[in-house]
Amino acid sequence: MRIALAEDSALLREGLSQLLAAEGHTVVYAAGTADAVLRFVEADPPDLVILDVRMPPDFVDEGIHAALRIRSDHPDVGVLVLSQYVEQRHASRLLDGRGGVGYLLKDRVSDITGFLDALSRVRDGGTAFDPEVIRQLIAAKESPDTRITALTDRERSVLELIAQGHSNASIAQRLYLSQSGIEKHINTIFGKLEIAQDSTVNRRVLAVLAFLRG
Repeated sequence: MRIALAEDSALLREGLSQLLAAEGHTVVYAAGTADAVLRFVEADPPDLVILDVRMPPDFVDEGIHAALRIRSDHPDVGVLVLSQYVEQRHASRLLDGRGGVGYLLKDRVSDITGFLDALSRVRDGGTAFDPEVIRQLIAAKESPDTRITALTDRERSVLELIAQGHSNASIAQRLYLSQSGIEKHINTIFGKLEIAQDSTVNRRVLAVLAFLRG
């Protein structure tokens, strides 16, 4: 895939570029600021953008705002936030009913294969959220979505794994259930969360969004 990077650490930026190139991907652009990568995406949209959160000039939340801009202006471009920090004020806005988004923590990426799989899932319209990101976003919510309380513990476990980007087969393997059983749980989750079939949105992403709000 064609990938653009926004990472202010030159060492990490170069290391990621080499890793991705070694895996057959093309790093079409790599910059140290969010504004620079935004200009590139506007001119030549890649398949995927990887961004840090805290970047020049203020090192606050420039990367998240850039990610939201890309989500809005270029819905076909996958966005993966890769950071040391969980940005709680705006990160949940990355989930807007569509897939193609992820949020991973640098210090918790210990499996290169898993990281590369996450990139592919995001590029293909799925999600890839670190469990710690999910935990912190849930804890930061002041107005919970009360529909989530209707879910059983098993259904919540299934939904958390969906948020991490796992397929039905992967969820079945992790929870020691059949795929048909997982499909039934997911359909029940959609029903309890009042998520109707709609070709314009990703039902799994809407369920994850309700989970984060709940």
